[in-house]
Amino acid sequence: MNPSSLAGRLRAETERADERRLLVLAGDRDAGFDAAYDVVETAGFADDGVTVVTEREGFRFERVHPKHAGDLLGTTRDCVVLDAHGEFSPNAVGRLVGAVDGGGLLVLLTPPLDDWPDARGGFDEYLAVPPFTVDDVTGRFRRRLVETLRQHPGVAVVDVDRDEVERDGLTDAPAATPRTTPAAPGDAVFPALAYESCLTGDQARAVRSLERLRGSGHAVVVEADRGRGKSSAAGLAAGSLAAEGRDVLVTAPGSRNAAEVFARARELLSGIGALAGERDDGDDESGPHLRTIEGGHVRFADPPTAATLPDGPDVLLVDEAAALPVRLLERFLDAPTAGFFTTIHGYEGAGRGFSVRFRDRLAESDLAVRDVHLAEPIRYARGDPVESWAFRALLLDAQPAVDPLVVDADVESVEYRDLTPDDLAADEHLLREAFGLLVLAHYRTEPTDLARLLDAPNLTLRALLHDGHVVSVALLAREGGLDAELRSEMYDGGRVRGNMLPDVLTSQLRDEDAAVPVGYRVMRIATHHAVRSQGLGSHLLQRVREEFAADVDWLGVGYGATPELLRFWERNGYRTVHLSTTRNATSGEYSALMLDPTSEAGRELQSRHTDWFLRRIEGVLSDTLRDLDPDVARAAIRATHGDAPLDLTDRDWQVVAGASYGPGLYGTAPRAFRDLAVRTLSDPDGPELSPREERLLVRKVLQCTPWDDVADALDYHSTGQCMRSLGNAYKPLVDAYGSDVAHAERGRYTE
Repeated sequence: MNPSSLAGRLRAETERADERRLLVLAGDRDAGFDAAYDVVETAGFADDGVTVVTEREGFRFERVHPKHAGDLLGTTRDCVVLDAHGEFSPNAVGRLVGAVDGGGLLVLLTPPLDDWPDARGGFDEYLAVPPFTVDDVTGRFRRRLVETLRQHPGVAVVDVDRDEVERDGLTDAPAATPRTTPAAPGDAVFPALAYESCLTGDQARAVRSLERLRGSGHAVVVEADRGRGKSSAAGLAAGSLAAEGRDVLVTAPGSRNAAEVFARARELLSGIGALAGERDDGDDESGPHLRTIEGGHVRFADPPTAATLPDGPDVLLVDEAAALPVRLLERFLDAPTAGFFTTIHGYEGAGRGFSVRFRDRLAESDLAVRDVHLAEPIRYARGDPVESWAFRALLLDAQPAVDPLVVDADVESVEYRDLTPDDLAADEHLLREAFGLLVLAHYRTEPTDLARLLDAPNLTLRALLHDGHVVSVALLAREGGLDAELRSEMYDGGRVRGNMLPDVLTSQLRDEDAAVPVGYRVMRIATHHAVRSQGLGSHLLQRVREEFAADVDWLGVGYGATPELLRFWERNGYRTVHLSTTRNATSGEYSALMLDPTSEAGRELQSRHTDWFLRRIEGVLSDTLRDLDPDVARAAIRATHGDAPLDLTDRDWQVVAGASYGPGLYGTAPRAFRDLAVRTLSDPDGPELSPREERLLVRKVLQCTPWDDVADALDYHSTGQCMRSLGNAYKPLVDAYGSDVAHAERGRYTE
């Protein structure tokens, strides 16, 4: 078989089987593009069904730059040509696989396969974070990728330099079974068009289950791999509910992620004559808004806003739920009724936080839960080899060890190991278990993370193994140790990749020397769900510290702050040095940065930033962090273990003591009360206040919240009671920290 005829045979097989095939054109770049043109013509693809993904220009087909490959998510193409010579990245592969329709081809242009692992391009430069260079980046991911291309069914390989077929990729697949259009059930409540618009029986069953959302107190969870039509089912349900006059609030990581939901809702409402109007603001915050004749709505809000249930929606629909953090998902459980739509294995949401952790919270909620699983693909036949290749090559289906293998693990049974990239590349089982746990540690894991794990020179992985199975992992990133030129660039606002902690301390906190010490930042840490709360995470951090303490200046971490996480890191020796002043756009949380120094240089770095944090935190809390959860503020300040400055004048102490024990007024000298509050909250040996009293210090004294709002938030019977409680809370503070003047003032009212 010659390469020219191969494209025609592949196309014929894909059309007969309603599957896709992957065609690799390996060799010279220009020869690869010439061959790709021949493939399009020989296979008979129409020009408007072809997309070329490359940074090059000058094609008669649609061209998309690799950086914008995500624009093809949710679209359908007959043929996608991906140029892997220049701006290739694993994310581009993950995004584009799902864009090819049944009967189509994914064409991959590569260097000669034997040479590709050692080739260097833009993605390698991305992995070479300072102070490393591209020469330090390895090619393990591409070597693994080449192995899958040469072994997996449905993958054809052509050497364009020699004009030879290395593999034909033909599988002799049987003809596809014709699809039948679902009909509306006889007792269906949603419009018949909602069912007739479904493309599979699975999708129709999902729409049927979503009828439960017409009543309050329900939750429907729709889980599927990519390309099963879950977002379309969400849109059909949203349109049906709005047609009845219900207010449907839709949220997703971004408004673009919800585009399919609104497209299908719009089509349905137009089809049944129920659409009254629409608005599309075109940004992730406000997004589209559909209005119906019956007064219903389908409207979008970004996740943090949606968690507040703005304007009291009747129904909340959460698309791509796996791409959102569990702490945010939990807030959605206050909705009257809710639908959650999540990708199990796929680019949009590889995070397992939804399926492993959030499902427990959902089961404990007051909502009656119905589960729906979609297995039948929409755009191609079940068993499509290109889909299974993507799962294998990108580890989209990586999972931790099954529970019975690790359930007996404890700190005495585990082995601490350095899982080197060579170890991982040589052992698929070990790689899948380790990467599966890393997926659990974050609400969004991308294919690029796999390549970074195998090839990035700044990363290292440590793990605890029980009987050879991974039970806990910590992914560490080397940061700091930058030269004067880079530090100056960072100080002046330039971004230096891969050095998150030094970057923030330098550019935001104006410490040009912060990037001199070398440290390891804990990028992710995860413990198998079957053995949580056994102390394994803390044990792993302890072993990491023992190993690296003599070689680096600090260990650090940055994460979306919650009281629980702040306490976990504090218990493990990490101290707060910063709270971000903007919320993460997806999680809605403020980030905490913490350090655990391991050398004198590290201690000096941590000490000066702890001091600076405690000096500025009262001003920040009264301004940019006025809406910070008081429990986060309490835990963050407590985790400094610092010595907040307390420089009150005699008059200050008279006011504070007088307001605590006598008729004095807080409003006379608020700064003195703020200084004393920070000192108290940061002092681990200070006077013990109740959690409610500490929240009162944060909300009123540090965040300057109006008295009436503080009283309501903390459940005081009246504003007067709230005011008196603040005075009482300061009594032990006066006793512990007060000067002779303060104690004398106290004596006037107690003796």
